[in-house]
Amino acid sequence: MSLAPILLMGGSGSIGRQAARAIHALYPDIPLLVGGRDLTKAQSAAAEMGPAQGVALDTASADLGLGDQKVSAVVVLYKDPALAGLRFAQSRGIPHLSISSGIFEIAPEIASFMHAPGASAIVLGYEWLVGATTVPALHLAKSFSEVYEIRIGALVDEKDTGGPAVAADFEHLNHLLPEALTLRDGIWLWREGDDAKAVFSALDGTEINATGFSSIDVTGLAVATGAHSVQFDLGQGVSSSRRKGDALSTEIILDISGLDHSGQTLRTRHAVVHPGGAAPLTGMGIALLLERLVGLDGESPVAPGLYFPYQILDASRYLARLAQEGGEVVELFSS
Repeated sequence: MSLAPILLMGGSGSIGRQAARAIHALYPDIPLLVGGRDLTKAQSAAAEMGPAQGVALDTASADLGLGDQKVSAVVVLYKDPALAGLRFAQSRGIPHLSISSGIFEIAPEIASFMHAPGASAIVLGYEWLVGATTVPALHLAKSFSEVYEIRIGALVDEKDTGGPAVAADFEHLNHLLPEALTLRDGIWLWREGDDAKAVFSALDGTEINATGFSSIDVTGLAVATGAHSVQFDLGQGVSSSRRKGDALSTEIILDISGLDHSGQTLRTRHAVVHPGGAAPLTGMGIALLLERLVGLDGESPVAPGLYFPYQILDASRYLARLAQEGGEVVELFSS
C-alpha cells in the first residue's frame, strides 16, 4: 500500500533507531521522516534506516517546518513540552504517539483531546517499554475471575543505557516525581521515603533492591482488571542473563494474585524477557502500534480517540512478535 511517511520526532536517537529497525522489519518499504533540530544528525541517522529522509524540525512553527510534506503519523521520542507534535497531528488529522511524558504530565494532552476529540487518535505511550508490561499482564489476567493484586518489578541492566535521551527522561522524571503512584486496597496514594522502597526477585531468583515508580501502567491495569492493589517497582543492576555469562537483557516480573474461574485462590508469577534490552522492546511496541494506527495490516486505521497502548495492541500479535525477536514470557510459578 502507498503511504505517506511516518514522522519520528527525535528519530536520530537510540530509541528512534530501534523503532525504525522494528518498523522496517515488519514493513521494509514504509518511508520514514527522521526529524530533529540538527539536520546533519537527522540525515546521518536516516541514511542507516532504509527508506528514510532526515529533516530539520521547527517546533515553533505550526507545520513543524515541513510545509506541505505529507505525513501519515507522528511519533514523539523525546519530551515535547510545547506539544508541538500533538498540535501538528491534530491539525492534519493523523495519529499521534508519544512515549516520554510522566504520569503527572498528561493533563495538557488530555485537554487537547477533550477540545478536539474527533481530530485524531492520540496514544499515551508512557507505559513501561510501550506495552511490554500491560499487554502480557492483561493476557495473563484472563486466568483470573477476580484480581486482588498486581505487583510489577522491572529490572534494567546497569549496562543498558539506552542513549542520552533516555537518560534525560529518567533524570527528569526522578527529579520531578520521586513519589510513586500506587493503588493499595482500593485507595490511590503516593509512596515515598521508606514506603517507596521495595525488593523483588529477578528471573533467576536474585533479590533486586528497587524503588516505586510512577508508571501509567498502574492506572491502566487497575481500571482494566479491577485489581484492588497495583504497584510498580523499578530496579537497576545485573540482569539474570548477564549474571550467568550471557549478554544483557531486560526483564519485567509480573506477580498477580486473586481468584481463578472456579473461585479458588490463584497466584501466578511470570517474567517478560527480551534479549536485546529495553530499547528493542520499546521499538517493537512502537512498530506494532503504528501498524494498527495507520492500518498497515490491511485493517481500518484506528478511529480518533484517546488510548492506552494495550487498547490498540493485539496480545496474540504482540506475543508472537516478541517470540520472533527472541523474547518470551516465562512462567516462574503458579499456585
